[in-house]
Formats: sequence, C-alpha cells, structure tokens
Amino acid sequence: MMNCNFKETIKDINSDYIRFTNLKTLQVNLGNTCNQRCRHCHVYAEPGGSNIMSVNVMEKIILFLEKHPGIILDVTGGCPELNPGFRLFIEYAERVCTEIMVRTNLTVFYENGMERLPEWYREKRITLIASLPCYTEKNVNKQRGNGVFEKSIKALKKLNSLGYGKDLPLDIMYNPAGEFLPAPQKKLEKDFKKNLFKKYGIIFNKLLTLTNAPLGRFKNYLILNGKMEQYIRLLASNFNSRIVPHIMCRSLINIDWQGILYNCDFNQAAGLPIRDKIGKIMEVENMDDFIYNKNEIITAEHCYSCTAGEGSSCIGALI
Repeated sequence: MMNCNFKETIKDINSDYIRFTNLKTLQVNLGNTCNQRCRHCHVYAEPGGSNIMSVNVMEKIILFLEKHPGIILDVTGGCPELNPGFRLFIEYAERVCTEIMVRTNLTVFYENGMERLPEWYREKRITLIASLPCYTEKNVNKQRGNGVFEKSIKALKKLNSLGYGKDLPLDIMYNPAGEFLPAPQKKLEKDFKKNLFKKYGIIFNKLLTLTNAPLGRFKNYLILNGKMEQYIRLLASNFNSRIVPHIMCRSLINIDWQGILYNCDFNQAAGLPIRDKIGKIMEVENMDDFIYNKNEIITAEHCYSCTAGEGSSCIGALI
C-alpha cells in the first residue's frame, strides 16, 4: 500500500485546516437498521441492523440543541425513519433547529406503518436528501437491490405531488457505482434533471455528489478485487488543495447510535471517535467541551475521498 499521510498533506498547506472551527451542523446517525443492503454502504446498514439509538441518547442530544439553538440538524442512518423514536426526535428538534435535513432512501415509504411519511415530512417542512445513485434502473438495482429503482421513482413522484422540488427542498444524493470519482456535479445535475423529467416527469432542487470512501462494504469490495491501493492512489493523486478550507469536519460533529462523537460519518465507520486530552472517548454529554476548543480533527487515508477532484461532503461537491 502506498504511504498516503493525509495529516501531513494538510499541514504542508496550513495546519489550522485540520482543526475544528465552529459548530454549524450536528449530524445524528440513528442506527444501522435499513430496508436495503447497498453494496457501497460504509456503515453496514441492513434489515438485520441492530445498532439503534435509544430515546435516552436522543434526549441528551435535544438538551444540547436547546442550549445551542440555530444549529442545522442532519439526520441519517441506516434508514433513520426505521428507528422507533424517529418522529418524536424530529418533533422536539424542530423547536430549536434552523433546519432539519433527513437522508431518506425513498423506498422506506412503502414499509408497514410508513405510508403517510411523505405527508408528515410536508407538514414538518423537512429538507429531504434522497439517495438515488443513477437515473437508470439497471445501475440503481445493481447497487441497491432489485425493485429499488421502481419504488424510488414512485416515491419521488409522490414527493413532487406534495410540493417537494417546488416549494419544499428535495435534493438527490449521488455516489459512483464503482472505484472512480464522480463527474462534475453541475454536469451530473443537468443529466439527472433532464432524464428524470423526460422519462418520469420528476423534478428536484439540487444533485449532491459524494465520493465513495474506502470503508465498510465498499472497502470489502476493493480488497476482494485487489483494488484498494489503486483506489487510494486515485484519491490521493486527485487531491485538491482548494477544497481543504471547506471540508465538512471543520464545522460538523457526528453522533453515533450510542451517543459517541466523531468528526464525520466516515470516521464513525472507521472506528475513529473524538477523544479528549487524556484519550477518553467523548460522548454527547461532552460536546460543550469539544466545540469551545480548536481540537485537531482525526484524519486517515479515507479523508482523501473528501478532498479529491471537486471535493465531497454530505452536502455535495465543495467547489
């Protein structure tokens, strides 16, 4: 494996860029339960996922948000809607958050008890980020499972009928189907909008591109196919210094199902929690201690996925 030291790469530019600045977004992972089992998933989400955030941890997060109103809440999983406490968590959070984003896989709308979820989203005026890795049935089903594309299209049509993509924000999250970088985000967005509208009459606001991080099931795929070193080399060789000031971990904290803090969802998948000065793992109760210090961000090789090409983050390209 080639020696790719992300921390040293950043320090050669400006060591301040690998320090936390100020909290704008709190990303909460409600667990790895999901009604899909995607080939690229970095958190091993699946129907049998048993890591489920408890109401007790949710209450601690709400207490933090009440002390720090105005933060953007980014809710993810797994499939976050399948956490039994999901709706109650959102209802409490909406009182103090400037915006609530939920990352939905769309097909959850057709699970038992979820039939009116789209209407509930409309009532709450939730920003939706919908996963759809391609506008063709073959590519989506290959990555996410048979029948996923058809249900996803049906769900997008439903959301459009409720005002999403028009009066309410509906973004689509794209990730490549293999070991390559996403095409330029603006170009892909034009392609998605053209094809989804022409074939299905679907509209949406923005396309967000996300580079696959070499973690989870995607990492397993790379190793099994002897492509891990090649992929890391691809990411590192496409490092873009202009991206570095804008990496999401400088203004985001990620919380896992147990209430443990991470610099991002990828660090969570890599098992790299935030630690205090004596090496103790920090949890939601310690968030105040973290946000008021310019703590160094924990980095590893997978961080090159956020700084390659146009950059990558949970809200898309960075330039």
